[in-house]
Amino acid sequence: MAKFNKLQVLQTMLQTGMVPVFYHKDKQTARQVLKACYEGGVRAFEFTNRGDFACEVFIDLVKFAQTECPEMILGTGSIIDAPTAALYLQYGANFIVGPYLNTEIARLCNRHMVPYIPGCGSVTEIGTAHELGCDIVKIFPAGSVGGPSFVSNIKAPLPWTMIMATGAVEPTEENLTAWMKAGTTCVGMGSKLLSKEKIASEDWNSITAMCRLSIDIIQNARRR
Repeated sequence: MAKFNKLQVLQTMLQTGMVPVFYHKDKQTARQVLKACYEGGVRAFEFTNRGDFACEVFIDLVKFAQTECPEMILGTGSIIDAPTAALYLQYGANFIVGPYLNTEIARLCNRHMVPYIPGCGSVTEIGTAHELGCDIVKIFPAGSVGGPSFVSNIKAPLPWTMIMATGAVEPTEENLTAWMKAGTTCVGMGSKLLSKEKIASEDWNSITAMCRLSIDIIQNARRR
């Protein structure tokens, strides 16, 4: 079961403005990345269901986080069907993210009062997600559907929309500032934030520093 309630999850994403997106088949490596992000100020983390036995790694992370990263809100991504979502909810996922909108997943998550963040690429999809109870929608792939201008254009007729941008998001001042200025609620970052080179060399301090820098950029952009 989820450790954090729905309001806590949404508020945390809004406050930090960033959700790392990550998958690794090795449990120890995943632990180190999670801890490095936590020390960098990250409080919401998406572990993606992209490899064989990914759920086993996720279970290990949930148990690890209970003692080593107690304020970390763990969710899972790349979920495309309700049975898989239900599996991860039983394993302790606090939010579910998908590459596209699935009505069955939305209903399932609503029953458990867990946020469902579906991928959307049009106003119609975003409106449908709202009707299904999705508080935050993910524009994906964010760069391909129009970038920051897409967000600002959506927010004009739908100002209440909370958007997570994933894809074409980079941990640079120019990029993150553009997303925040457009009205993005939070961003999801994968390999640009958690580079394979840094992970391979076990340079955890660099990952921590990059997370801290990214959050600082986001907070500064919001104050402008």
